Amino acid sequence: MDTSWLKPITEAKYLVVDNAYRYRAILRYFYTQHERMRQYLFPEEVYAFLKQFDEFQDYTEEELQQDLEQLVKWRNLIARQETGHIRTIEEFKKKRFRYQCSPYTVEIERMIRALEQLGETFGGSLEKTRFDRLYASLVRMESIIHDGFAEKREEMNQVWEETFDYFKKIIQNSADYIAYLNGENMEERMMSDSFLVYKEQFTAYLRDFIVALQKTSMQIEKLLEDLPEDGVRRFIEEVVAYQLAIPRFEGAILSREQLVEEKLDTWRSLSEWFLGRNGHESELSFLQKQTNEAIRRMTRVVQRLGERHHHFRSRKKDYLHLAKWFSSLETIEEAHKLSAVVFGCFHTKHIVAENDATENMYRDIWEEQPAEWLVKPRVRHYREKKKPEAMIDLRKEKEETMAAYLAAKQQEEEELTQLINDGKIVLQELPVVAPHIRKTLLGWIAKAMGREDRTVQTENGWKVKVVQREGTIILKAEDGTLMMPNYEIHLLD
Repeated sequence: MDTSWLKPITEAKYLVVDNAYRYRAILRYFYTQHERMRQYLFPEEVYAFLKQFDEFQDYTEEELQQDLEQLVKWRNLIARQETGHIRTIEEFKKKRFRYQCSPYTVEIERMIRALEQLGETFGGSLEKTRFDRLYASLVRMESIIHDGFAEKREEMNQVWEETFDYFKKIIQNSADYIAYLNGENMEERMMSDSFLVYKEQFTAYLRDFIVALQKTSMQIEKLLEDLPEDGVRRFIEEVVAYQLAIPRFEGAILSREQLVEEKLDTWRSLSEWFLGRNGHESELSFLQKQTNEAIRRMTRVVQRLGERHHHFRSRKKDYLHLAKWFSSLETIEEAHKLSAVVFGCFHTKHIVAENDATENMYRDIWEEQPAEWLVKPRVRHYREKKKPEAMIDLRKEKEETMAAYLAAKQQEEEELTQLINDGKIVLQELPVVAPHIRKTLLGWIAKAMGREDRTVQTENGWKVKVVQREGTIILKAEDGTLMMPNYEIHLLD
């Protein structure tokens, strides 16, 4: 396993040392000129650039030379001796150098520039067109596979690079923008009145993204499911072959097999982002939920802001209109009626009754039946009077109820006895049974299945054991049929 990523990065030392401002200014100038396609710079150019700033007014050429040598040691700069325009032997002995910033330095400065532009909040965006471009690139890849790889390797490499360039931008920008919407600063900005100006713009932006995402994502998912795995591997092998054919002096760091496996892992990441992994929710579904939640949160904030505006709205004109209305009335009785309508009753009595005739919340009070409420005196020692009542002999009714119950149980036991065949009740072979017989048999099965030995004592004194056979059966009863596992009830006594 490659462990080069565990080593310290010497090229980043210039950011944290004591004279970091000097090193950063020098390398920023080198990076700026590198972006303008000027690769090699002389120390005189760097010195003239630094002298423009107040911090370098006392800076000398000797100090610049020392800083350049230190940056060469840290591998931030690459020194090259200039031998083309030497006029004297002394100039040759001084070893006049030109300097070029290293690839590590270019990437570090590029990252720092991006961080400086980022500010204190997340950036990113939800670009709906990137999904269309990703889908078009995947369609191009599918056509190359189905046509038997008739395209040149250069074209296949271009398709591969475009596909994952769009995919990486989708992931980075969408993640950053969702983090921006979920940030604390965003919550504070939403609660300000100025947010109402941007509310429609935010909502339309998110809604359009969701519509485009739902439209294109289904096409991408279907395409990823239909792409053959062996075709994708062959496509990756062609891309790796093209990249290895590019001449480089240092040679490839990874072998062909390692590069193929690395790109296969990258392809699996793209598929899992859209399709999910091992039955889990995909990142695409999570992005849709986050965007919908952002729209709902904005809607709630706008509603609260509207309620707050309504709460603090001035009622001065309303009260002036009411005052003129009151002053125009001729009698105090009419004023009392208007007051009752506008402000309600000043001395109301709340009467409570225990009446739950309906659960309809829209039913009016006058549609309910009147209820009676017994008023009790508010006396500490009040006790309700109890009238003496005669003791009624219910022995006959009890005996009749018991006799009816025993007769029903005797009838049920006789019916169950008729179902026994060779010491067991086979549910699959039963004819149409009464509903109470079905309930009794199912009750026995339920009790027995809760015991480890599947044995239970029934209400009529039988000891039975439930045995489950393979398959399912249809238990027919007078009130319907029931599909259930194939059980048999064996009588042990």
